[in-house]
Amino acid sequence: MPSTKQPNSHNCFVCGLNNPYGLRLEFFDNGVDQVWCEYVIPDYYQGYPGVAHGGVVAAILDEICGRTAMIGDPDRFMMTAKMEVRYRSPVPVGRALRITGYRTRRSGRIARAHGELCLPGGDLAAEALLTLTDLPEQFRIDGSLDDLGWKVYD
Repeated sequence: MPSTKQPNSHNCFVCGLNNPYGLRLEFFDNGVDQVWCEYVIPDYYQGYPGVAHGGVVAAILDEICGRTAMIGDPDRFMMTAKMEVRYRSPVPVGRALRITGYRTRRSGRIARAHGELCLPGGDLAAEALLTLTDLPEQFRIDGSLDDLGWKVYD
């Protein structure tokens, strides 16, 4: 299946390329219903020694699910209305992880998505179910997204 690289921004904690504290993840989608990325969580995002902080894991799952709404429309921003995370096993730092988001439902202003974070061997380490909603009017960006640095970078 073909893949399309999704945009990044300047300052987002998860995808912001200029955020010195951020994760700087890059995302790809299949043009239909799936978004994915691969990532190695650095040591400085650990909670317990050798284990990624659960909040970082949740942020990654939140972003991958939210990006399912952008498939086919990269300027479509939604926000999380509800998120349920299930941690199945510790997520190690310093190891390649595969994160995948699946759009499961879309109806008007509401979307639902499921995210999975898998260990190098393919075992599921954490998953999330999200309900997403269109951004409220006061948070919508008028005009160009250039100021956010919102574009596909090489």
